Amino acid sequence: MTATGTFLPRPGAAPLPRMIRAQAALETRMLLRNGEQLLLTVVIPSLVLVLFSTVDIVDTGSDGSTVDFLAPGVLALAVLSTAFTGQAIATGFERRYGVLKRLAVSPLPRWGLMAAKTCAVLVTEVMQIVLLTAIALALGWSPHGDPLSVALLLILGTAAFSGLGLLMAGTLKAEATLAAANLVFLLLLVAGGVIVSLDKFPGAVRSALELLPISALSGGLRDVLQDGAGMPWRDLGILAVWAVLGLGAAARFFRWE
Repeated sequence: MTATGTFLPRPGAAPLPRMIRAQAALETRMLLRNGEQLLLTVVIPSLVLVLFSTVDIVDTGSDGSTVDFLAPGVLALAVLSTAFTGQAIATGFERRYGVLKRLAVSPLPRWGLMAAKTCAVLVTEVMQIVLLTAIALALGWSPHGDPLSVALLLILGTAAFSGLGLLMAGTLKAEATLAAANLVFLLLLVAGGVIVSLDKFPGAVRSALELLPISALSGGLRDVLQDGAGMPWRDLGILAVWAVLGLGAAARFFRWE
């Protein structure tokens, strides 16, 4: 105490950016310490890439190298597994065990928590992308295209899946979130253009599947990295719509308990 009625450190909430950084660092450490999460976010995409690139199991519909077709799709799968499936399950059980209830009485606002979780997801995705890129290059991948287009696709894809994952975790029970998130992951792995070309589906079904965020992300990455296309505005637009809807709905309907 320096003077009458004055205390150091001065009580009160830290600045909002500092709170978000601290929560993001905590979320990142928790994510990296969870073995089941690492299995989902790192091991499964890596196995999919290696297995389907080296063994002739699925007809990708591509005339070029199999790994050139698969690598962009697996990058999209990594975003899906981290930003949507892993985050939805982890947040759902945090909500069940009362962790979010305690955070609700802290100065950190709801949107600040979502921002911190999204930052943690981005950090994890950077590590995933580095690992998957190294594996793909070792398998003979020859990427093309503009890095800016790739970065925009990954950022918007992360925002879209993060919003949807938080929406699911903040509205359903933990057990329902666990089942639904894993089911969606498996369905989108098959029907999202990740390892099976959307050209294999009937016309009407394909048109509907192309509007899914995983299809826009995998398709946009494939257009840029495999075909060297320019800015994929249509896919970016689809992802932007999903990001706005998902994050907006999560901010509106997310329940702390």
